[in-house]
Amino acid sequence: MSDLLERLRARWLALAPNARGALWMLASCFMFSTMGLFVKLLGEHLPSHQAAFFRALFGWLAVLPFVLGLGRAGFATKRLPLHLSRGLTGSAAMLCGFYSMAHLPLADSVALSFTKPLWLIPLAVLFLAEKVRVRRWVATGIGFLGVVVMMRPGQGAIDPAVYVALLGAFFVALVNVQVKKLITSEHPATLIFYSTSIATLITAVPAIAVWQTPEPRELLLLLAAGLCGTVGQSLGIRALQAGDSTAVAPIDYVRMIISGFYGYWFFGDVPDEWTGLGAAIIVASTLYIAHREAQLGKTPAPPSGLAH
Repeated sequence: MSDLLERLRARWLALAPNARGALWMLASCFMFSTMGLFVKLLGEHLPSHQAAFFRALFGWLAVLPFVLGLGRAGFATKRLPLHLSRGLTGSAAMLCGFYSMAHLPLADSVALSFTKPLWLIPLAVLFLAEKVRVRRWVATGIGFLGVVVMMRPGQGAIDPAVYVALLGAFFVALVNVQVKKLITSEHPATLIFYSTSIATLITAVPAIAVWQTPEPRELLLLLAAGLCGTVGQSLGIRALQAGDSTAVAPIDYVRMIISGFYGYWFFGDVPDEWTGLGAAIIVASTLYIAHREAQLGKTPAPPSGLAH
C-alpha cells in the first residue's frame, strides 16, 4: 500500500505546476457546486440564513488551529477596523449568495456570481486609485449587458433573488478590495480568523431570528454544506499556490457546468437560451478582463468562491 502511495505521489509531483493547479481547482469547483446543491436542498425546508451561519462557523473552526499554532502573533493586528469592515461585507456577501442559491436555479445563481470582476473595476478606481483603460471599461459594460440579457426585461416580473445575487457579487468584489489592503500586512490565517469570527457572529443574528430546529437529515445537510465550503476554499487556495493564477482561475467557470447538471438532475431546471446567452457574455467579458490584467502585470482576483 505504501509503495502504491509513493508511486501516486511521484506521478503527482511529475505533473506540471499548472496541471496540478488545474486539478486542485476542478476539485474546488466540485466542492463549491456541491455546497450550492446542499444549500438549495436546505432552502426547501430551512431559511438560507441558517446555512450561511453554519458555513461561517465551519470556516472559523477550520482556521482556529492554524491561528493557535502561530501563538500571540496569530491574533495580533493593528488594522482591526478594516478587519471589521471586511467581516461585515463578507457576511453580507455570504447571506446574499446563499439566499440566491436557495431561490434561483443553481446555474443562474452561479452565473450571476461571476459578475464580481465587473464590480471590481469601478471599486478599484474608487478605493485603490487604479487606472482603468478604455478596453476594460468596455468589457465591463458588455458584461453587465449579459446580466440584462439573463434578466430578460419585458418578459414578466424579475425575480427579486436576481438582485440579491448581483448585490452579493458586489459585496464579494468589495471584500476583494479590502483583502488587497489587508494582505500587505496581515498573515493569511489571521485574516481568515477575523473574517470568519465576525461572519459567525453576524450570521448568527438572522439565523436565530428565523431559527427552525433542523431534523436529522437537515442537520447532516448543514454540516455537509459547511464542510464542502471549507474544503472548497482550501482546495482553491492550493490551486492558486500550485499554478499561475491566469491559467488556474478561469477553470472556476466549470462551476456553472456542474451546477447546471445538479439543477437539471435534482430540480428539473433547464436553462433557456437567454440564460445561456447572458452567461456566455458574462464569462467572455470577465475572461477578457483577467487577460488584460495579466498583460498589465496585475494579479487577477481570486475565483468568486474563495473570497468569502
